[in-house]
Amino acid sequence: MNNNNQNINHDDNQSSIHDFDFALICDYFSSIPRQGPGSDLLTCKALAMVDGLPDNPLIADLGCGCGSQTLQLALSTNGRIKALDLFPQFVDKVVERCCKAGVADRVEGIVGDMCSLTFDKESLDMIWSEGAIYNIGFKRGINEWRQYLKRGGYLVVSEASWLTDSRPAEIERFWNEAYPEIDTIYNKVEQMVQAGYGDIKTLVLPDDCWTKNFYEPQIEAQRIFLEKHPDNAIAHDLVANQRREAELYTQYHDHYGYVFYLGRR
Repeated sequence: MNNNNQNINHDDNQSSIHDFDFALICDYFSSIPRQGPGSDLLTCKALAMVDGLPDNPLIADLGCGCGSQTLQLALSTNGRIKALDLFPQFVDKVVERCCKAGVADRVEGIVGDMCSLTFDKESLDMIWSEGAIYNIGFKRGINEWRQYLKRGGYLVVSEASWLTDSRPAEIERFWNEAYPEIDTIYNKVEQMVQAGYGDIKTLVLPDDCWTKNFYEPQIEAQRIFLEKHPDNAIAHDLVANQRREAELYTQYHDHYGYVFYLGRR
């Protein structure tokens, strides 16, 4: 899942996605193709910016969700991919998706926590994480995950970022409450430099990665979800959370977005 930790009002108290029942979260987000903004095209564009990847790389896809990007990584490389997510239902969908595409022999689904990885140190050629590093925090993630990369290995993550140096108070307050680590592209790059990465590149996701690929598919999913849980106040809050998030993006999308950050150990 992506920026789904954003806050909503419920009885005048602040709630976040992490306050919701895990089963409800999984039920909701497993019904849509992507658990955050993105596209197959942008995954492939970001991958094309990676120079010198071995012929048969070992790749970890952290916070893989239902695996849209996992499948693209498998189709676009000859690598072996370890797809990790906290939600077993998501991991099952990754495996199912890769089986249908004929690449399941190179994809291992792992139920696990990105905050406590068990990979061998310096074992991975690339770590990939689309819209999920917020779960551990950008600064902590880029520092802790570096130890698992081989020398010359790549870290590729997409992260919520400010696209302007100033922005309206409403959206700044919303994001700072939802994800205090949101920052400008310049400052994110500086954090990567300080963490020991070089050859740093960035790629901003266009609007349709949010609208067409993330928010629009939720409209029908929300209707079905509420029919399944008509009397569940938390389910209604979850939908309200996502609708509010979509409204804010429509209004303020010039000021923030998701950005791919690529760096080499």
